[in-house]
This record gives sequence, structure tokens and C-alpha cells, in this order.
Amino acid sequence: MILFVNVCVRENSRTLKLAEYLLKRFDDEIIRLDLEHEDLKPLNRKLLAERDRLISEKEFSSELFRYAKQFAKADTVVIAAPYWDLSFPALLKIYMEQLCVLGVTFQYSDDGRPIGLCKADRMFYVTTAGGEIPENNFGFDYIKLAAKGFFGISEVTNIKAEKLDIYGMDTDEILKEAMLEIDKIKI
Repeated sequence: MILFVNVCVRENSRTLKLAEYLLKRFDDEIIRLDLEHEDLKPLNRKLLAERDRLISEKEFSSELFRYAKQFAKADTVVIAAPYWDLSFPALLKIYMEQLCVLGVTFQYSDDGRPIGLCKADRMFYVTTAGGEIPENNFGFDYIKLAAKGFFGISEVTNIKAEKLDIYGMDTDEILKEAMLEIDKIKI
């Protein structure tokens, strides 16, 4: 099962266009999660206390763990998130807070290192930018660190198209080149 996490909110999103192109390459069932339509809330004191209590009791049937359980069961994860303000939209950070659940997506070793509990061995992070994405891509770097360091997902691929809003750049050609790179990915 492919879990597709869509963080694109703009109509005619270029990021979504690339992600949909990638998804066409898969034969597996695709579960689509459009974060714009989810009732995501940042963890506050009350939610965090409730979550901590449930985790300590190993009671994971609560709706608080819905996203983490879904994520942990996926064979492959595809995230589509535009490059905004040196990172990604805040919705993705809120979603990531929902995923980091001790006992569902990771556990700690005896020496305190996180051990991933997720089934997926691959994640694709698709992003586009109007300008240039710097070498230190805080959005992708964060996702990659969480995937490898917490969730146990060993292969994390960044698919990007940048400079799409720079005067004189051929947007269609840039997107076409990104699609050619997607075509080279072994599925």
C-alpha cells in the first residue's frame, strides 16, 4: 500500500502535478491523505497529556493515533509538499507531530537510540519552488532525518523542480525534466 500525503493547497499545484506523475508509476493500492481536509491540530498541553497517558498505557486505539498507525502500515510513502519559507507548509509539521508516537512508529533501544517500527522502506518527497532551493533544504532534510532516524525508512528520495517563477525560465521544460528524472526511478 502506498500512502500519499498531499500537502498541496493551491489549485493547479505544480508539486501535486509531479506527485501524481510519480504515483502513476505504482501498481499498488494508493491511500490518499489530503492534509488540507484533515482536522489537524498542533499538540497543546491537553492533547499532549492525553497522548502521553495513552502511550504509557499502550492504548493505541484512540483517534489520536490514527495517522501514526496508517503511516506505520504503509509499504511506501509519497509526500507532496511545496517549498515554502525555506521549508514546507505548517500542515506537514503538524502531521509529523501526529506520526512520532512511541510504540507505533518508533521505540527506543536500551541505549536510547530510536528504532523505526514502520513497514515502509522507501519514501519519496516531492517539492517545487518558484525560486532556487538551497543546498540545505530544511524541508527535505527534516523529513529525511525523521524517516531514517525515527521511522526506520532507509531510502528517502527528493524529487524537485525549482526556479519555476523566475522570469525567463521555461516552467514547462523544468517540469518535463523533473518528470524525466521520475521516469528513471526504479519502482
